Amino acid sequence: MAVTGFRKRVVALTVLIATAVVAILVVVSHVLLSRVTDADAHDLAHARAEAVAANVTAKGGRVVLMENGSEVLDEVAWVYADGRLLDGNVPPSLVDRVEELANSGRSQTASVGDYLLYGRQVPVDGHHVVVIVRVDLTPYETSEQRSLTLSLILGGLTILLAGGVAHLVVHRALRVVHEMAALADDWGHHEPGRRFNLGVPRDEFGELGQTLDRLLERVDNALADERRLTDEIAHELRTPLTVLRGEAQLAGEPVAPEAVLSEAERLDTAITTLLRAARARTDEGTRCDLRSAARQAIAGRAVEVAFSSKVEVAVAPDVAVSLLSPLLENGLRHARSRVWITARNQGEAIVVDVLDDGPGFDPADVDRVFEAGVTGGDGYGLGLPVVRRIAASAGVEVRAIADGLGHVEVTLPAARAVT
Repeated sequence: MAVTGFRKRVVALTVLIATAVVAILVVVSHVLLSRVTDADAHDLAHARAEAVAANVTAKGGRVVLMENGSEVLDEVAWVYADGRLLDGNVPPSLVDRVEELANSGRSQTASVGDYLLYGRQVPVDGHHVVVIVRVDLTPYETSEQRSLTLSLILGGLTILLAGGVAHLVVHRALRVVHEMAALADDWGHHEPGRRFNLGVPRDEFGELGQTLDRLLERVDNALADERRLTDEIAHELRTPLTVLRGEAQLAGEPVAPEAVLSEAERLDTAITTLLRAARARTDEGTRCDLRSAARQAIAGRAVEVAFSSKVEVAVAPDVAVSLLSPLLENGLRHARSRVWITARNQGEAIVVDVLDDGPGFDPADVDRVFEAGVTGGDGYGLGLPVVRRIAASAGVEVRAIADGLGHVEVTLPAARAVT
């Protein structure tokens, strides 16, 4: 969820920035285009006025045009001499504005509706001559509208493209980070000695790899310290326990050595379990026959092994026994009449189901049954909490299942075929 949220924020920020940039570019381009079209319209008006003014002259004290009869000029150009229309036909809707320009006494432009009017003073001796031309602005406005529409369409496509590219880039970048994090997590559980070893960081991913290497190193050191501490505690406990067992065996009948011996055996099993948990990671490349390990864990108790074929798993025999023994003891303690073990293949793993016909696990407690102090009873050794400890140390998955039975599922790595 956090990764998805980060990706959405990056894409949203990219789209926001792209939208702002596109909006600015569209506005600037539209303003520049408007100025260009205005300049073109004025240039056209000046060119027309110059062309008409070149034909104006004075003959015999009168202002005349050297070339007459042009219908085109009649529609877009008019010549006023001494306040009177000399040539052209002024549309009724423009008469007032055209006459105003003719009497203004200076060259100027004016806009009327969709037209640009330009009045140019023509120097003719003894006369006040003004040439007025009209330029239709509709083509220019149409061009501006088309350009704006095209700019908006291209801008929208650019925004969508920017969002798509950002999503793709962030997805690929986060995929690399996710894969590195998954590898680091897997190595921390199963191969704490593995490292990325990317060398001198050349980019952010190199820095991430270097950081994860340091993290894995600290995790490996912490696990080594934990195993060493567990080993030392177990050895320290075993020495007085050996003395206790010997004294109980030599004692006479009045001290009831059976209870002492029973508790000593129980403590010895707990210490052995601690030692196996501490050393579980050191047994690399080992394998064992699961049926044989199950028989050893059963130790003559009323437990049925519901698989007959040989199944090999990639854990040491003592680790398999240490995992199964507390589970069997827990099943026997809660079963009504039957406890049994099954095994099945699941990809590259072997799933072992330890079942009993007891009341089973409460769905609300399936995540807590392996916590210390949660399960009751006398148990075997250190009980279910140590099962999870051994499982974590050996890279094994163990979980309780609430299906109406006492059901614990242990997922062991399958042993690879020997070539």
